[in-house]
Amino acid sequence: MGAMTGDLLLHNVRPRGGPPVDLLARDGRLAEIGPDLSPPAAIETVDGGGAIVIPGLVEAHTHLDKTLLGMGWYRNEVGPRLIDRIENERREKGRLGIDPARQSARMIVQASRMGTTHIRSHVDVDTEMGVRAIEGVMAARARMAALADVEIVAFPQSGLLIRPGTAALMEAALDLGAEVVGGLDPCAIDRDPKGHLDLIFGLAERYGRPVDIHLHEPGTMGAFSLELIVERTRALGMTGKVTISHAFCLGTPDAHEADRLIGLVADAGVHIATTAPASRPVPPVKKLRAAGVVVCGGSDGVRDTWGPYGNADMLERAMLIGLKNDLRRDDEVELALDICTRGGAEAMALDGYGLEVGCHADLVLLDAETVAEAVVARPTRRLVVKRGTVVAKNGHSLLEPAADH
Repeated sequence: MGAMTGDLLLHNVRPRGGPPVDLLARDGRLAEIGPDLSPPAAIETVDGGGAIVIPGLVEAHTHLDKTLLGMGWYRNEVGPRLIDRIENERREKGRLGIDPARQSARMIVQASRMGTTHIRSHVDVDTEMGVRAIEGVMAARARMAALADVEIVAFPQSGLLIRPGTAALMEAALDLGAEVVGGLDPCAIDRDPKGHLDLIFGLAERYGRPVDIHLHEPGTMGAFSLELIVERTRALGMTGKVTISHAFCLGTPDAHEADRLIGLVADAGVHIATTAPASRPVPPVKKLRAAGVVVCGGSDGVRDTWGPYGNADMLERAMLIGLKNDLRRDDEVELALDICTRGGAEAMALDGYGLEVGCHADLVLLDAETVAEAVVARPTRRLVVKRGTVVAKNGHSLLEPAADH
Protein backbone atom coordinates (compact mmCIF):
# COMPACT_ATOMS: atom_id res chain seq x y z
CA MET A 1 0.00 0.00 0.00
CA GLY A 2 1.12 3.59 -0.61
CA ALA A 3 2.16 6.10 2.00
CA MET A 4 -0.42 6.46 4.77
CA THR A 5 -0.85 10.22 4.41
CA GLY A 6 -4.56 10.54 5.13
CA ASP A 7 -4.70 13.40 2.58
CA LEU A 8 -7.01 13.03 -0.43
CA LEU A 9 -9.22 15.12 -2.69
CA LEU A 10 -12.28 13.43 -4.18
CA HIS A 11 -13.60 15.47 -7.09
CA ASN A 12 -17.18 15.29 -8.41
CA VAL A 13 -18.84 12.88 -5.97
CA ARG A 14 -22.41 12.86 -4.68
CA PRO A 15 -22.77 12.38 -0.90
CA ARG A 16 -25.62 9.90 -0.36
CA GLY A 17 -26.75 10.53 -3.94
CA GLY A 18 -27.13 14.30 -3.55
CA PRO A 19 -25.65 17.11 -5.67
CA PRO A 20 -22.02 16.75 -6.82
CA VAL A 21 -19.30 18.26 -4.63
CA ASP A 22 -15.61 17.81 -3.84
CA LEU A 23 -14.44 16.26 -0.57
CA LEU A 24 -11.06 17.15 0.87
CA ALA A 25 -9.51 14.91 3.53
CA ARG A 26 -6.55 16.12 5.59
CA ASP A 27 -4.81 13.96 8.20
CA GLY A 28 -7.56 11.35 7.92
CA ARG A 29 -10.53 13.67 8.48
CA LEU A 30 -12.90 15.53 6.20
CA ALA A 31 -11.55 19.07 6.14
CA GLU A 32 -13.66 20.71 3.45
CA ILE A 33 -16.75 19.88 1.38
CA GLY A 34 -17.94 22.01 -1.52
CA PRO A 35 -17.97 22.50 -5.28
CA ASP A 36 -14.72 22.91 -7.22
CA LEU A 37 -12.28 22.85 -4.34
CA SER A 38 -8.73 23.83 -5.20
CA PRO A 39 -6.40 20.89 -4.52
CA PRO A 40 -3.54 21.66 -2.16
CA ALA A 41 -0.10 21.04 -3.62
CA ALA A 42 1.05 17.43 -4.01
CA ILE A 43 -2.19 15.90 -2.74
CA GLU A 44 -3.65 12.78 -4.32
CA THR A 45 -6.72 13.70 -6.37
CA VAL A 46 -9.35 11.25 -7.60
CA ASP A 47 -12.06 12.13 -10.12
CA GLY A 48 -15.23 10.45 -8.83
CA GLY A 49 -17.08 10.94 -12.11
CA GLY A 50 -20.35 11.62 -10.33
CA ALA A 51 -20.20 8.47 -8.21
CA ILE A 52 -22.23 8.24 -5.01
CA VAL A 53 -20.18 8.51 -1.83
CA ILE A 54 -21.43 6.94 1.39
CA PRO A 55 -19.76 6.68 4.79
CA GLY A 56 -17.91 3.41 5.39
CA LEU A 57 -20.16 0.39 5.82
CA VAL A 58 -20.45 -0.86 9.41
CA GLU A 59 -20.37 -4.60 10.13
CA ALA A 60 -22.03 -4.57 13.56
CA HIS A 61 -22.38 -8.32 14.13
CA THR A 62 -19.96 -10.91 12.84
CA HIS A 63 -17.54 -13.65 13.96
CA LEU A 64 -14.07 -13.00 12.53
CA ASP A 65 -12.52 -15.94 14.36
CA LYS A 66 -14.82 -18.55 12.82
CA THR A 67 -14.56 -17.93 9.08
CA LEU A 68 -13.15 -20.59 6.74
CA LEU A 69 -12.29 -18.08 3.99
CA GLY A 70 -9.25 -19.28 2.05
CA MET A 71 -9.33 -22.77 3.60
CA GLY A 72 -11.17 -24.60 0.86
CA TRP A 73 -14.72 -25.88 0.88
CA TYR A 74 -16.18 -27.24 4.12
CA ARG A 75 -18.75 -30.01 3.67
CA ASN A 76 -21.55 -29.11 6.07
CA GLU A 77 -23.40 -32.09 7.58
CA VAL A 78 -24.42 -30.42 10.84
CA GLY A 79 -27.68 -31.20 12.66
CA PRO A 80 -30.52 -28.69 12.72
CA ARG A 81 -30.42 -27.45 16.33
CA LEU A 82 -28.43 -24.49 17.67
CA ILE A 83 -26.64 -26.75 20.13
CA ASP A 84 -25.69 -29.12 17.25
CA ARG A 85 -23.94 -26.24 15.50
CA ILE A 86 -22.22 -25.07 18.67
CA GLU A 87 -20.89 -28.54 19.50
CA ASN A 88 -19.89 -29.32 15.91
CA GLU A 89 -17.92 -26.10 15.68
CA ARG A 90 -16.09 -26.80 18.93
CA ARG A 91 -15.03 -30.20 17.54
CA GLU A 92 -14.09 -28.91 14.10
CA LYS A 93 -11.92 -25.99 15.23
CA GLY A 94 -9.02 -28.27 16.10
CA ARG A 95 -9.54 -30.77 13.28
CA LEU A 96 -9.64 -28.07 10.59
CA GLY A 97 -6.92 -25.91 12.12
CA ILE A 98 -8.95 -22.71 12.19
CA ASP A 99 -6.30 -20.20 13.23
CA PRO A 100 -8.10 -17.13 14.61
CA ALA A 101 -5.35 -14.65 13.70
CA ARG A 102 -5.00 -15.87 10.11
CA GLN A 103 -8.71 -16.25 9.48
CA SER A 104 -9.62 -12.91 11.05
CA ALA A 105 -7.04 -11.16 8.86
CA ARG A 106 -8.51 -12.79 5.75
CA MET A 107 -12.01 -11.68 6.63
CA ILE A 108 -10.96 -8.13 7.50
CA VAL A 109 -9.38 -7.86 4.04
CA GLN A 110 -12.54 -9.28 2.45
CA ALA A 111 -14.82 -6.92 4.39
CA SER A 112 -12.62 -3.93 3.59
CA ARG A 113 -12.63 -4.50 -0.16
CA MET A 114 -16.44 -4.62 0.08
CA GLY A 115 -16.45 -1.20 1.74
CA THR A 116 -16.58 -1.98 5.46
CA THR A 117 -14.54 0.37 7.64
CA HIS A 118 -15.78 -0.67 11.12
CA ILE A 119 -16.40 -4.15 12.53
CA ARG A 120 -17.87 -5.49 15.78
CA SER A 121 -16.83 -9.12 16.12
CA HIS A 122 -18.09 -11.61 18.67
CA VAL A 123 -15.08 -13.77 19.55
CA ASP A 124 -15.41 -17.16 21.24
CA VAL A 125 -14.35 -17.62 24.84
CA ASP A 126 -14.72 -21.18 26.14
CA THR A 127 -13.08 -23.74 28.38
CA GLU A 128 -11.39 -25.55 25.47
CA MET A 129 -10.09 -22.53 23.55
CA GLY A 130 -9.58 -20.30 26.57
CA VAL A 131 -8.83 -16.79 25.29
CA ARG A 132 -6.72 -17.89 22.29
CA ALA A 133 -9.33 -16.65 19.84
CA ILE A 134 -9.40 -13.25 21.58
CA GLU A 135 -5.61 -13.03 21.32
CA GLY A 136 -5.71 -14.11 17.66
CA VAL A 137 -8.28 -11.52 16.63
CA MET A 138 -6.38 -8.84 18.56
CA ALA A 139 -3.22 -9.73 16.61
CA ALA A 140 -5.12 -9.59 13.32
CA ARG A 141 -6.77 -6.25 14.05
CA ALA A 142 -3.41 -4.71 14.95
CA ARG A 143 -1.93 -5.94 11.66
CA MET A 144 -4.97 -4.80 9.66
CA ALA A 145 -5.54 -1.49 11.47
CA ALA A 146 -5.08 0.44 8.22
CA LEU A 147 -8.20 -1.23 6.77
CA ALA A 148 -10.81 -1.25 9.53
CA ASP A 149 -11.45 -0.50 13.18
CA VAL A 150 -12.34 -3.75 14.95
CA GLU A 151 -14.22 -3.94 18.25
CA ILE A 152 -14.15 -7.25 20.11
CA VAL A 153 -17.01 -8.82 22.07
CA ALA A 154 -16.00 -11.51 24.56
CA PHE A 155 -18.56 -14.13 23.59
CA PRO A 156 -19.39 -17.30 25.60
CA GLN A 157 -20.53 -19.28 22.53
CA SER A 158 -20.71 -22.64 24.32
CA GLY A 159 -22.57 -21.27 27.34
CA LEU A 160 -21.48 -19.51 30.49
CA LEU A 161 -22.85 -21.25 33.57
CA ILE A 162 -23.25 -24.67 31.97
CA ARG A 163 -19.47 -24.78 31.36
CA PRO A 164 -17.82 -23.95 34.70
CA GLY A 165 -14.69 -21.86 34.32
CA THR A 166 -16.07 -19.77 31.45
CA ALA A 167 -16.85 -16.80 33.71
CA ALA A 168 -13.19 -16.53 34.74
CA LEU A 169 -12.17 -16.67 31.07
CA MET A 170 -14.61 -13.86 30.28
CA GLU A 171 -12.81 -11.76 32.91
CA ALA A 172 -9.48 -12.68 31.33
CA ALA A 173 -10.77 -11.59 27.91
CA LEU A 174 -11.90 -8.24 29.33
CA ASP A 175 -8.54 -7.85 31.08
CA LEU A 176 -6.87 -8.38 27.69
CA GLY A 177 -8.91 -5.50 26.30
CA ALA A 178 -12.09 -6.95 24.78
CA GLU A 179 -14.35 -3.91 24.55
CA VAL A 180 -17.79 -5.52 24.97
CA VAL A 181 -19.33 -8.17 27.25
CA GLY A 182 -21.20 -10.82 25.26
CA GLY A 183 -24.01 -13.13 26.27
CA LEU A 184 -26.07 -15.95 24.79
CA ASP A 185 -29.63 -17.24 25.23
CA PRO A 186 -29.98 -17.00 29.03
CA CYS A 187 -32.86 -19.52 29.10
CA ALA A 188 -32.25 -21.88 26.19
CA ILE A 189 -28.50 -22.41 26.56
CA ASP A 190 -27.58 -21.59 30.18
CA ARG A 191 -31.04 -22.49 31.57
CA ASP A 192 -30.55 -19.91 34.30
CA PRO A 193 -31.60 -16.49 32.99
CA LYS A 194 -31.13 -14.66 36.27
CA GLY A 195 -27.70 -16.19 36.88
CA HIS A 196 -26.55 -15.57 33.31
CA LEU A 197 -27.66 -11.94 33.19
CA ASP A 198 -26.43 -11.20 36.72
CA LEU A 199 -23.00 -12.41 35.61
CA ILE A 200 -22.68 -10.54 32.32
CA PHE A 201 -24.20 -7.32 33.61
CA GLY A 202 -22.01 -7.63 36.70
CA LEU A 203 -18.95 -7.80 34.43
CA ALA A 204 -20.23 -4.85 32.39
CA GLU A 205 -20.69 -2.77 35.53
CA ARG A 206 -17.33 -3.72 37.00
CA TYR A 207 -15.35 -3.14 33.81
CA GLY A 208 -17.42 -0.23 32.53
CA ARG A 209 -18.12 -2.00 29.22
CA PRO A 210 -21.21 -2.21 26.99
CA VAL A 211 -23.16 -5.45 26.50
CA ASP A 212 -24.19 -7.32 23.32
CA ILE A 213 -26.33 -10.44 23.83
CA HIS A 214 -27.20 -13.07 21.22
CA LEU A 215 -30.90 -13.78 21.73
CA HIS A 216 -32.09 -16.55 19.43
CA GLU A 217 -34.88 -17.60 21.82
CA PRO A 218 -38.27 -17.49 20.11
CA GLY A 219 -41.72 -16.47 21.29
CA THR A 220 -42.56 -16.30 24.97
CA MET A 221 -39.15 -17.52 26.10
CA GLY A 222 -37.38 -14.82 24.11
CA ALA A 223 -39.81 -12.18 25.35
CA PHE A 224 -39.08 -13.21 28.95
CA SER A 225 -35.31 -12.91 28.41
CA LEU A 226 -35.77 -9.59 26.61
CA GLU A 227 -37.76 -8.20 29.54
CA LEU A 228 -35.02 -9.24 31.97
CA ILE A 229 -32.37 -7.57 29.79
CA VAL A 230 -34.43 -4.38 29.68
CA GLU A 231 -34.86 -4.43 33.48
CA ARG A 232 -31.11 -4.67 34.06
CA THR A 233 -30.38 -2.00 31.46
CA ARG A 234 -32.63 0.40 33.32
CA ALA A 235 -31.45 -0.59 36.80
CA LEU A 236 -27.79 -0.05 35.91
CA GLY A 237 -28.35 3.16 33.93
CA MET A 238 -26.99 1.50 30.79
CA THR A 239 -29.23 3.27 28.28
CA GLY A 240 -27.47 3.27 24.90
CA LYS A 241 -24.94 0.65 26.01
CA VAL A 242 -26.87 -2.61 25.46
CA THR A 243 -27.47 -4.39 22.17
CA ILE A 244 -29.71 -7.41 21.66
CA SER A 245 -28.55 -9.32 18.59
CA HIS A 246 -31.02 -11.32 16.49
CA ALA A 247 -34.00 -10.74 18.82
CA PHE A 248 -36.14 -13.20 16.85
CA CYS A 249 -38.86 -12.85 19.50
CA LEU A 250 -39.58 -9.36 18.13
CA GLY A 251 -40.69 -11.02 14.91
CA THR A 252 -43.72 -12.57 16.62
CA PRO A 253 -46.86 -12.53 14.43
CA ASP A 254 -48.78 -11.20 17.44
CA ALA A 255 -48.75 -7.48 16.55
CA HIS A 256 -49.83 -6.33 20.03
CA GLU A 257 -47.06 -8.32 21.69
CA ALA A 258 -44.50 -7.07 19.17
CA ASP A 259 -45.56 -3.47 19.84
CA ARG A 260 -45.33 -4.04 23.60
CA LEU A 261 -41.81 -5.46 23.36
CA ILE A 262 -40.68 -2.73 20.95
CA GLY A 263 -41.98 -0.17 23.43
CA LEU A 264 -39.89 -1.73 26.21
CA VAL A 265 -36.76 -1.75 24.04
CA ALA A 266 -37.32 1.86 22.96
CA ASP A 267 -37.93 3.12 26.49
CA ALA A 268 -34.77 1.46 27.78
CA GLY A 269 -32.60 2.70 24.89
CA VAL A 270 -31.61 -0.85 23.92
CA HIS A 271 -30.17 -1.34 20.42
CA ILE A 272 -31.19 -4.17 18.08
CA ALA A 273 -28.79 -5.94 15.71
CA THR A 274 -30.31 -7.90 12.84
CA THR A 275 -28.80 -10.16 10.20
CA ALA A 276 -32.19 -10.72 8.49
CA PRO A 277 -31.84 -14.51 8.14
CA ALA A 278 -34.29 -16.14 5.76
CA SER A 279 -35.04 -19.00 8.17
CA ARG A 280 -36.32 -17.09 11.21
CA PRO A 281 -38.82 -14.38 12.16
CA VAL A 282 -36.90 -11.12 12.37
CA PRO A 283 -37.26 -7.81 14.21
CA PRO A 284 -39.44 -5.45 12.12
CA VAL A 285 -36.95 -2.71 11.31
CA LYS A 286 -39.47 -0.07 10.18
CA LYS A 287 -41.47 -0.37 13.42
CA LEU A 288 -38.29 -0.29 15.49
CA ARG A 289 -36.95 2.79 13.74
CA ALA A 290 -40.32 4.53 14.00
CA ALA A 291 -40.18 3.90 17.77
CA GLY A 292 -36.73 5.51 17.93
CA VAL A 293 -34.76 2.27 18.39
CA VAL A 294 -31.21 2.15 17.01
CA VAL A 295 -31.07 -0.77 14.54
CA CYS A 296 -27.78 -2.06 13.13
CA GLY A 297 -26.93 -4.86 10.73
CA GLY A 298 -24.39 -7.65 10.40
CA SER A 299 -23.30 -10.63 8.34
CA ASP A 300 -23.15 -12.99 11.34
CA GLY A 301 -20.99 -15.98 10.32
CA VAL A 302 -19.27 -15.80 6.94
CA ARG A 303 -18.52 -19.19 5.35
CA ASP A 304 -17.97 -21.08 8.58
CA THR A 305 -18.99 -24.43 10.08
CA TRP A 306 -22.44 -23.00 10.85
CA GLY A 307 -23.30 -22.22 7.24
CA PRO A 308 -21.74 -21.80 3.79
CA TYR A 309 -23.13 -18.37 2.96
CA GLY A 310 -21.78 -14.84 3.11
CA ASN A 311 -19.07 -12.66 1.61
CA ALA A 312 -18.85 -9.92 4.27
CA ASP A 313 -20.63 -7.44 1.98
CA MET A 314 -22.76 -5.05 4.01
CA LEU A 315 -24.29 -3.61 0.85
CA GLU A 316 -25.63 -7.09 0.17
CA ARG A 317 -26.76 -7.29 3.81
CA ALA A 318 -28.74 -4.08 3.31
CA MET A 319 -30.45 -5.79 0.37
CA LEU A 320 -31.22 -8.87 2.49
CA ILE A 321 -32.63 -6.68 5.27
CA GLY A 322 -34.75 -4.98 2.63
CA LEU A 323 -36.01 -8.27 1.21
CA LYS A 324 -36.80 -9.80 4.59
CA ASN A 325 -38.64 -6.66 5.76
CA ASP A 326 -40.48 -6.08 2.45
CA LEU A 327 -38.78 -2.71 1.92
CA ARG A 328 -39.68 -1.68 -1.63
CA ARG A 329 -39.99 2.11 -1.81
CA ASP A 330 -36.77 4.02 -2.45
CA ASP A 331 -36.91 5.65 0.99
CA GLU A 332 -37.32 2.20 2.57
CA VAL A 333 -34.32 0.80 0.67
CA GLU A 334 -32.35 3.84 1.83
CA LEU A 335 -33.39 2.91 5.38
CA ALA A 336 -31.87 -0.55 4.87
CA LEU A 337 -28.55 1.03 3.93
CA ASP A 338 -28.83 3.47 6.84
CA ILE A 339 -29.07 0.44 9.17
CA CYS A 340 -25.78 -0.86 7.71
CA THR A 341 -24.03 2.49 8.06
CA ARG A 342 -25.28 5.06 10.57
CA GLY A 343 -27.23 2.47 12.59
CA GLY A 344 -24.08 0.46 13.19
CA ALA A 345 -22.15 3.61 14.04
CA GLU A 346 -24.77 4.58 16.64
CA ALA A 347 -24.93 1.10 18.16
CA MET A 348 -21.13 1.01 18.48
CA ALA A 349 -20.98 4.66 19.64
CA LEU A 350 -18.42 5.47 16.96
CA ASP A 351 -16.74 8.84 17.24
CA GLY A 352 -16.54 11.06 14.17
CA TYR A 353 -18.58 8.88 11.83
CA GLY A 354 -20.34 10.41 8.85
CA LEU A 355 -19.94 12.69 5.84
CA GLU A 356 -19.66 16.03 7.63
CA VAL A 357 -16.60 18.24 8.02
CA GLY A 358 -14.58 16.96 10.97
CA CYS A 359 -15.65 13.33 10.55
CA HIS A 360 -13.11 10.59 9.86
CA ALA A 361 -12.62 10.20 6.11
CA ASP A 362 -14.01 6.64 5.96
CA LEU A 363 -15.78 6.52 2.60
CA VAL A 364 -17.03 4.27 -0.20
CA LEU A 365 -17.57 5.30 -3.85
CA LEU A 366 -20.38 3.55 -5.73
CA ASP A 367 -21.41 3.83 -9.37
CA ALA A 368 -25.21 4.16 -9.25
CA GLU A 369 -27.89 6.75 -9.94
CA THR A 370 -29.36 6.59 -6.44
CA VAL A 371 -28.69 5.03 -3.06
CA ALA A 372 -31.55 2.60 -3.62
CA GLU A 373 -30.00 1.44 -6.89
CA ALA A 374 -26.65 0.96 -5.16
CA VAL A 375 -28.28 -1.40 -2.63
CA VAL A 376 -30.14 -3.33 -5.31
CA ALA A 377 -27.34 -3.52 -7.90
CA ARG A 378 -24.44 -3.80 -5.41
CA PRO A 379 -21.84 -2.44 -7.85
CA THR A 380 -18.16 -3.19 -7.45
CA ARG A 381 -16.77 -0.78 -4.91
CA ARG A 382 -14.92 1.75 -7.06
CA LEU A 383 -12.98 3.13 -4.12
CA VAL A 384 -12.78 2.39 -0.40
CA VAL A 385 -11.12 5.05 1.75
CA LYS A 386 -10.04 4.57 5.37
CA ARG A 387 -8.96 7.69 7.27
CA GLY A 388 -8.26 9.53 4.03
CA THR A 389 -6.17 6.75 2.48
CA VAL A 390 -7.38 4.61 -0.43
CA VAL A 391 -7.35 0.98 0.78
CA ALA A 392 -9.27 -0.72 -2.06
CA LYS A 393 -9.89 0.02 -5.74
CA ASN A 394 -12.46 -1.60 -8.02
CA GLY A 395 -13.07 -4.42 -5.55
CA HIS A 396 -9.40 -5.22 -4.95
CA SER A 397 -7.74 -4.63 -1.60
CA LEU A 398 -4.44 -2.79 -1.74
CA LEU A 399 -3.31 -4.78 1.32
CA GLU A 400 -4.24 -8.20 -0.05
CA PRO A 401 -0.69 -9.58 -0.58
CA ALA A 402 0.10 -9.09 3.12
CA ALA A 403 -3.13 -10.64 4.42
CA ASP A 404 -1.84 -14.16 5.08
CA HIS A 405 1.64 -13.27 6.33
